[in-house]
Amino acid sequence: MACTDCDNGFTGPWWRYPPLRNALLAGVIALSAWLLMLAGTIDTALETALYWLAIPLGGYLWAREGLEELFEEHEVGISLLMIAATAGSGILGLWEEAAALVVLYGAAEGIEEYTFARTRTAIRALLDLAPKEARVLRDGEEITVPAESLQPGEHFVVRPGESLPTDGLIISGESGLDESPVTGESIPVDKGPGDPVFAASINGQGMLTIEVTAGFADNTLSRIIHLVEEAQDQKGRAQQWMERFGRRYSPAVLATSALFLLVPWLGWGDSATWAERAVILLVAAAPCALVISLPITMAAGIAGAGRRGILIKGGAHLEHLGIIHTIAFDKTGTLTHGKPRVTDVTVLNGKEEELLAVAGGLESSSGHPLARAIVDYVGARGISALPPGDFVSLTGSGVQAEINGVLLYLGKPDLFRDLGLPLAEIETRLNELQADGKTVVLVGSGKQVTGLIALQDTLRDDARDVIARLHDMDIRTVMLTGDNRRTAERVAAQLGIDDVRADLKPEDKVSAVTALLNDGPVLMVGDGVNDAPALAAATCGVAMGAAGTDAAIEAADIALMADDLDKLEEALQLGRRARRISLQNIVFAILVLAILIPAGVGGFISIAVAVLAHEASELLAVANGLRAAKH
Repeated sequence: MACTDCDNGFTGPWWRYPPLRNALLAGVIALSAWLLMLAGTIDTALETALYWLAIPLGGYLWAREGLEELFEEHEVGISLLMIAATAGSGILGLWEEAAALVVLYGAAEGIEEYTFARTRTAIRALLDLAPKEARVLRDGEEITVPAESLQPGEHFVVRPGESLPTDGLIISGESGLDESPVTGESIPVDKGPGDPVFAASINGQGMLTIEVTAGFADNTLSRIIHLVEEAQDQKGRAQQWMERFGRRYSPAVLATSALFLLVPWLGWGDSATWAERAVILLVAAAPCALVISLPITMAAGIAGAGRRGILIKGGAHLEHLGIIHTIAFDKTGTLTHGKPRVTDVTVLNGKEEELLAVAGGLESSSGHPLARAIVDYVGARGISALPPGDFVSLTGSGVQAEINGVLLYLGKPDLFRDLGLPLAEIETRLNELQADGKTVVLVGSGKQVTGLIALQDTLRDDARDVIARLHDMDIRTVMLTGDNRRTAERVAAQLGIDDVRADLKPEDKVSAVTALLNDGPVLMVGDGVNDAPALAAATCGVAMGAAGTDAAIEAADIALMADDLDKLEEALQLGRRARRISLQNIVFAILVLAILIPAGVGGFISIAVAVLAHEASELLAVANGLRAAKH
């Protein structure tokens, strides 16, 4: 039932929603006619006239949609079946049944669309959490302006207890912020100068001055709402199949009903009986509950996930979450905090300060977490990094650059083996460090290795518990990492992970995911940027801690806005719940059709009973589908 309010959400009371309002008014008129006729206060002609008034009022919106679908899209939809059933009832003189059909079908369709509209409104309500005004600093003065007018580069002030109007970067002040509207995680996060903050976050105890990094329409909260709304419009494979089935099934029902009118010509029964059965078939066989069972469940599930900081970018991905039995994890930044620190420095040639100055220079142009850890360590030691030239990132292996006219390298031991350098003299030290679960990078030229730097990441506090709960869900866990095998196996043993694939370059991760797919659907969890190829190769890709990161959100099918592994388990539970509810609705809808169609064709139920049973089944499917939004 086409309604503009459905596209934009609806905020008014249910009885003011146009389709429901029309059905309600038509129902009042039809019920009044029936009651007055029972009381004997009106004659048959006036009763019929009231039904004639109720039918166009209650059926205008959905009848228009059915006719538009027929003439513009050349498809026979459920609404056309109801038009034919209404017309047939009228031709038979069953105006009471025709009015009941119009009112009940209109009400059921109105409730269905109102549910979609409210689902969309619920996610849009997140925008109300961001203030409509902001205190901007202009020419040294604090003035209040509409939040929509904020421009990147401007500075605004947020006092304790206030919400942030848009995304920004803290310029001054420290505070704990509740970021639950964006991440779904209500535990406050301590932040200070240089840290990013998000729209609708609630400021704790400190006063903050923040530089705008995104306008109101482009901030993280607005992007979440936009992505959820887009996702609700994207259909999963099961839903697409259901719609294709409906496009073939509805014409078949209409044709069969028309054939019933020809039965009396064969000498079997009278025309009135078969005409009534034809109308009953149109009502009983209309697959409303079957067709609505999936979209209402998917829309509710996606909206519910979005309110928890879990962005599911389409019905297909929600479906996939319900069938996953293997999860492949990236290690760094996913199972660990992604913030390694330098633990050991071994000098083979020269002085330690010289080695660190070179390492700091080589890593100064890299954005890799290991590079940042080395640069921070060099800076903390008070050593000035040597400026690099002709920097080149060797994806999956390390970096190279010219320093003081010499081409130098920093990277994995395999990088230096590929350069033809013998590592026998440092193999013992290398093995010792790796046995302790540390990542080791070498520094040197194409002629010799000048030193080793060992780094170690810290495991997420909740990682082991999450892996254990995934195993309780009969999910196999696999680690895919570029780290050496000893480090990877040590981490896997600590977390209880089932399988380990180590020393992987990005293309190797893709191959590993492809191999895992031979055993069934695979979920890949990574940072959404470095692991983009593997995320794309998996049945479903999940980006961790994607809040405020456009690249991470775009790279994955599902984005967990909070940097929290518990959200992964929550997403899987939502997927399984949605799948379970969808199957319940499908089985229920098929069972209803299996009962109503034979009963209607056999003449065991009247038009009124068929209408009531049909619309009741549709409403039950809607109510059950809404449970997908709950946790």
